[in-house]
Amino acid sequence: MPIRRPRTRPSAPTPLLGLALACLLPLHAIPALAQPVAPPRGVAAGPCVEGICEYRLDNGLRVLLFPDASKPTVTVNIAYGVGSVNENYGETGMAHLLEHLMFKGTPDHADIPAQMKRRGIEKNATTSLDRTNYYGSFPANDATLDWLLGLEADRMVNSNIARADLDSEMTVVRNEMERGENNPGAVMFQRLRSTAFLWHNYGHSTIGARADVEHVPIERLQAFYKRWYRPDNATVIVAGRIDPAATLARVKARFAGIPRPAAPLPVAWTADSTQDGEREVTVRRSGDMRLVAAGYHVPAATHPDSAALAVLMDVLGDTPGGRLHEALVDGHLAAGTGTSLDTLRDSGLAAVLLVAPRDTDIDKAEATLLAQVEDIARHPVTEEEVARARQRIANGYEQNFNNVNAVAMALTESVAAGDWRLYFLRRDSIAAVDADDVNRVARAYFKRSNRTLARFVPTDAPDRADIPEAPTAAERLAGYVGRQAIDAGETFDPTPARIDARTETFTLGEGLKVSLLPKDTRGDVVTVNATFRYGDATSLRGREVGALAGAMLMRGSTRLSRQEIADRFEALRTTGGVSGGLQSAGLTLQSRRDTVGEALALAADILRHPAFPEREFEQFRLQAITGLEASLKEPGPVASNALAAHFDPWPEGHPLHQQSTAESLAMIRAATLDELKAFHRDFYGTGEGEIAVVGDFDPVAMKAELERLFVGWTSPHPYAPIATRFTRVGPADERLQTPDKANAVLVARSNLSLNEDDAEYPALLVANQVLGGDPLKARLGDRLRQQDGLTYGIGSGLRADASIEGRDDAGYLVIQASAAPGNVDRLEAGIREELQRLVRDGITADELKDTVQALRVEREQALAADGNLVGILGRNLYLGRTMAWSARLDARLQALTVDEVNAAIRRHLDPDALSVFSAGDFGGGGVAAPAREDAR
Repeated sequence: MPIRRPRTRPSAPTPLLGLALACLLPLHAIPALAQPVAPPRGVAAGPCVEGICEYRLDNGLRVLLFPDASKPTVTVNIAYGVGSVNENYGETGMAHLLEHLMFKGTPDHADIPAQMKRRGIEKNATTSLDRTNYYGSFPANDATLDWLLGLEADRMVNSNIARADLDSEMTVVRNEMERGENNPGAVMFQRLRSTAFLWHNYGHSTIGARADVEHVPIERLQAFYKRWYRPDNATVIVAGRIDPAATLARVKARFAGIPRPAAPLPVAWTADSTQDGEREVTVRRSGDMRLVAAGYHVPAATHPDSAALAVLMDVLGDTPGGRLHEALVDGHLAAGTGTSLDTLRDSGLAAVLLVAPRDTDIDKAEATLLAQVEDIARHPVTEEEVARARQRIANGYEQNFNNVNAVAMALTESVAAGDWRLYFLRRDSIAAVDADDVNRVARAYFKRSNRTLARFVPTDAPDRADIPEAPTAAERLAGYVGRQAIDAGETFDPTPARIDARTETFTLGEGLKVSLLPKDTRGDVVTVNATFRYGDATSLRGREVGALAGAMLMRGSTRLSRQEIADRFEALRTTGGVSGGLQSAGLTLQSRRDTVGEALALAADILRHPAFPEREFEQFRLQAITGLEASLKEPGPVASNALAAHFDPWPEGHPLHQQSTAESLAMIRAATLDELKAFHRDFYGTGEGEIAVVGDFDPVAMKAELERLFVGWTSPHPYAPIATRFTRVGPADERLQTPDKANAVLVARSNLSLNEDDAEYPALLVANQVLGGDPLKARLGDRLRQQDGLTYGIGSGLRADASIEGRDDAGYLVIQASAAPGNVDRLEAGIREELQRLVRDGITADELKDTVQALRVEREQALAADGNLVGILGRNLYLGRTMAWSARLDARLQALTVDEVNAAIRRHLDPDALSVFSAGDFGGGGVAAPAREDAR
């Protein structure tokens, strides 16, 4: 399971799920904004803020309910107040290790991943410094909700935590640790953190010390589990399409019988002393990037200064308008910059970062980085900078709150910091920050003596930053009520038939196909996806710079600079932008009803009138080269590039030719602005393509706006699809050497003659899901992760071709996994054995039933997310389909028999045709990666 740390700003929202039933369908009643329900006996009602209501069971369990009838899904998230900060000597990594074992079963739930998969529950868990959480999302269903609540209540106190499970999971966790060791930035930040904290456990890596993880006695892990997994240390969050009264009754029925332990929860008191001088740490490892970071101690999340610090870090870290970007990236001293800010229960760190190529003047870059942070007193932050930062952060909160499932997850960090309402208090506090607040906290905390970077300098007059004690969450929240809750949208069940009935499809001009699906959405959100097509195999030959031209579009137009474009989208409360590639350009926007027209006009202007600024081009070139050079020694890119080269049927210069890293570097270094401008002039146009719009908009006004903005600009080179055909490629088995990389990556592929309209496509979808569709429970995951413990992650994917006309059939099966280099032989052998077993023995009736059910739920979930739906509608326009095609595929999947699936497996899958490429530190036994890159 992934390890997470809280972010400074809310993460970008996932597209809204399940909205609307409108004029073409019968309306369900739209409930009023959530109000607290009368709690049953043994449950006490707590505060409500903006549609979220709190309840407490007698055993101490806290319950948060966030109903939203517009969302056809439900998320259950249970957060425990235990993380790596609670580990004692010799126990580092225990909270994370326990997170893994919580999926290994209880006496009543022997195979948790399989039971979740059968019910269509998307699940995961995360461990952080202050907390661990487990969550699942599923289509709204009372039986599934009751089952999942029962599972969480059961594994709260009855998980096996068995020696055998610990032994099998050990190499999985170790491989996860090795994956982190491959990342220079992750390693450097952990060293910074461990140097900054001398005593507090925030200095420990959440994944733990290898010695602790490998030697922990099962009895210590069981005791840790019993100490922290208890109702009075847990918060259950349920969000989505729920009946609050019925859900609260279900929570009580499942959890009320768990007694509160007699022993109180342990209390920690360790705190670091005020830092009394600069600290330094240096990491020397293989790689091509230079990184410098500086961390400064700051107060806990509940301290009032936390809000001003959040604004300050945004002023410093925003791209492209932040101070670090302007001083370092625009100043040609770094390829990129960034910031991070802890929002934790205890005092944490604010950090700044630069990334630079190996040959940069790193001393000058480091000095500039530190000056930007520590000299703010001489160059104060302005009110204009603060206003822009506040707007960006506010937009992030607004976008996040339009998705109740995202809020259910975001509340985890506030629960860990002391109280879920801190999420809203922090938003409101940030909105009230002014320049004086920002400059004051900069002076208070960004001092040389409070810095962890590198060096010790004796001084007779130390200037120290005293970190004030933060008030309790209850003190900060006294009298706080929050804002008015957002109105929910209509209730819309997104079946293929209902989507088709609601969607208006037409053509603008001669070749611009449009689908409009209006519906009332939470937050009046509108999602737009457009693709404009141009060129053919002949006209595009040798014009590889097309991808570079597309990457430059958002970096400035003839009317607006890069910063002005970013500011304008923020002001319009719109995320997304414009991009382009070799044979198409397009735009993706998530906007609001009252701003989507202006956002579309802005995107259209950027697409049509790019400026291609020389400074931005050199900045982009530096960033691209830095990233590509770094990839030359990374196992994942090295293995993937070698596999792609092996299967590439196209000659050099052809638009579909797979460039090696060396070829890409040469192309980027040789590219000129004149070539990019010429590509835009020779190919771009909006007369042919597809546009899909879903959400809260006026269809008549939208049609007129799309016609005004995009009809009439035609490409000088009309679009013609490039036919793709199945190519038989002989098997290969190659090892590639990437020194000093503790984690190896394996990729495997076999080409198939397959089109989405083929009769056997549904059967092969099922076959792939059975083989590797679930990292925990498909055959590859069950064998190589769950049983053999060789890999943290393994999965397979099926690619089928699709055609406008004729039958393109360039399909393939691909498998990817990671492992310690010494385990790659066993990993590869296991993959081949499982593929051979699939072909020899086929699948079972139970596997077919479970997989068809899981695919049905997965496809339903895709239609419930507007961000996915606009993509599906746009692809349907391109391929000449309607949602009836999806309905037919659903029916074909439902009607499959075991014999049909097994016949398709034997006809299409050939274990002997599998090519395998692995990259890692094999002790000198592999091919040198850079030489392999240049060998094409």
